[in-house]
Amino acid sequence: MQICGVIPARLQSTRLPGKLLLNETGKTLIQHTWEAAASSDKLDRLIVATDSLEIMECVHGFGGKACLTGEHPSGTDRIAEVAKNELFDAEILVNIQGDEPEISPEFIDQLIDVLIQSPSADMATLATPIRDIEQLQDTSCTKVICRTDGSAMYFSRLPIPFTRDRKPESFLPDQSPWLLHLGIYAYRRPFLLNLTQIPPTPLEQLEKLEQLRALESGATIQVAQVTHPSVGIDTPEDYAQFVARTQRNK
Repeated sequence: MQICGVIPARLQSTRLPGKLLLNETGKTLIQHTWEAAASSDKLDRLIVATDSLEIMECVHGFGGKACLTGEHPSGTDRIAEVAKNELFDAEILVNIQGDEPEISPEFIDQLIDVLIQSPSADMATLATPIRDIEQLQDTSCTKVICRTDGSAMYFSRLPIPFTRDRKPESFLPDQSPWLLHLGIYAYRRPFLLNLTQIPPTPLEQLEKLEQLRALESGATIQVAQVTHPSVGIDTPEDYAQFVARTQRNK
């Protein structure tokens, strides 16, 4: 079985322009992400899919693989283009966010394992328990609720499930019923190519969560739980904290 990781990499970013090429640590952000993902034991290939010649040249410069794509509304669409034009033998494709330089390779391996071990699932993703009230109430943090078999029932920006008889604080941090969704996915090839042909669905448009398109279309998304979230770089403050952590760990 051929398993390929794809890192969608867009140059423009609203809150931190050009963030994937920031290099205050001595390496660009995209190189950090590449090196973390390349440590996965389960990936047979890894490629950056980008709309930027500058990013592609950067990746080639540190010895990585990259290809140029057209403009796309989402990373999923960018990965589907690469699957059709480059990764002909890939049976499973893993969507790895380019702005998560500290992604755990073990998490990538766990994600791949849960999809392989769930033959009825079309795709898989990760989640981790929410431990603090601020994250629970933050609408930029997506929550997921699951069936008893671990497949996703729904994703929302609001705190779900609702606790009618107890205050949320009484569950935290040790008895959390809430799961934070992590934005990494593994897709079976036929499902990925089909998903990107489906127009945006009503709940997807309301919540602005692309994974709801899969659920609304009847797909099964298997969810594996991990111990902690990976940290995305979205703002200058996020990047400054990442630089500080990198320097401490040298």
